[in-house]
Amino acid sequence: MAYETIIVEKEGNIGIITLNRPPANSVNFALLKDLDRALDQFEEDKEVRALIITGAGEKGFSAGFDVTEAARAAEIGNKGRAVFSRIERYPKPVVAAINGYALGGGCELTMACHFRVMVSTEKAKIGCPEVNLGIIPGWGGTQRLPRLIGKTRALDMLVFGKRINAPEALNIGLINKVSEPGELMNDANDLAHRLAKQAPLAVKAILESVTVGLETTLEEGLKVEGKNLNMVSSSKDAIEGITAFLEKREAQFKGE
Repeated sequence: MAYETIIVEKEGNIGIITLNRPPANSVNFALLKDLDRALDQFEEDKEVRALIITGAGEKGFSAGFDVTEAARAAEIGNKGRAVFSRIERYPKPVVAAINGYALGGGCELTMACHFRVMVSTEKAKIGCPEVNLGIIPGWGGTQRLPRLIGKTRALDMLVFGKRINAPEALNIGLINKVSEPGELMNDANDLAHRLAKQAPLAVKAILESVTVGLETTLEEGLKVEGKNLNMVSSSKDAIEGITAFLEKREAQFKGE
């Protein structure tokens, strides 16, 4: 499948999507369409159990919205919200490998991912500085950031347009891990492979239960959790997991 603005690769059971719009990997309508198609490709591929999204080059993940397409801002905004929401609800875990700055829409894309690994360099910053342009984050930033780091810290970042480095992002819970220069993709791949070894049906059930639970009442969230528990409890993977535990060996999950 040909892509115009991203590079799509498969390494074993890991799918890798690289934003490829130099020099800043800015997000335009074509990139969002390509990203959506890549998500289709990997969702249908039963061999793929985890995804990594990163940016081409060494400067950054993405500087966000491509201002040269400002005339299509509303259309792109709708597409961006839809694609990022799809990532958040994706049935396979998605890791953002943040290789430098992730600003505006780039930051919003990372927040839609389930896990975030960020390189620690002088130029690597993450944040939503849209307020400095007289606008607001429009692809989920005002909703996901408070859910990730709490209302007080999120408002401080959003209202003042703050950009923070990797250690600061780790300290407030915005990312999962800080990587040393040159180690980012190794760390992201290690995380993705550990995720891929987990029981696929159970991982999918956890992702759905947590995401839905954060968006609704406790009562409704518990209903989703109960539904998913019933589904995974009758799976072959559950039998394998319990058998492996009793036999004191590593489980071999097949997503069945």
